[in-house]
Amino acid sequence: MLSVFDLLALNDFVADLPAGWLQRLAVAGRPVFHGVGHRLCREDAHADRFWLISSGAVAIDFYVPGRGDITVDRARPGAPVGWSWMRPPFRWQFGAVVADDVHAVEFDAARVRALIAEDADLGRELTGRMLDVVSHRLQAARHRLIELYAYPEAPAC
Repeated sequence: MLSVFDLLALNDFVADLPAGWLQRLAVAGRPVFHGVGHRLCREDAHADRFWLISSGAVAIDFYVPGRGDITVDRARPGAPVGWSWMRPPFRWQFGAVVADDVHAVEFDAARVRALIAEDADLGRELTGRMLDVVSHRLQAARHRLIELYAYPEAPAC
């Protein structure tokens, strides 16, 4: 069984961070397993945690009236799930449901925010990495919406 530190050292999202930062982050995380169909979060609910995927996949989705939950992206090993924990009002902007059994590190958002407040360099680095994720997810949502409007009779996925 790998420690949280080991799991982080193997995760593409944070593996290149200094060992001291990984040790501090490891204290705020715990290993978790979730099976297919488990909902990690729902759009507009309170965002108090986030995940770094070690194995499996998570469907990132949002609710479209009349269409239901629409998958806009798929987070795979090495990817984070969730950024809404970083800024008030701490409400999920997207939902996430396990698409393939997931092993991940789940982080307590308040503890990570405290680490970021203590270390500006760590905060800048994590914020920059999360901004890259935000940009990717918003672009994926944009493309998915174009598909839905270009082909309104297509299945919702």
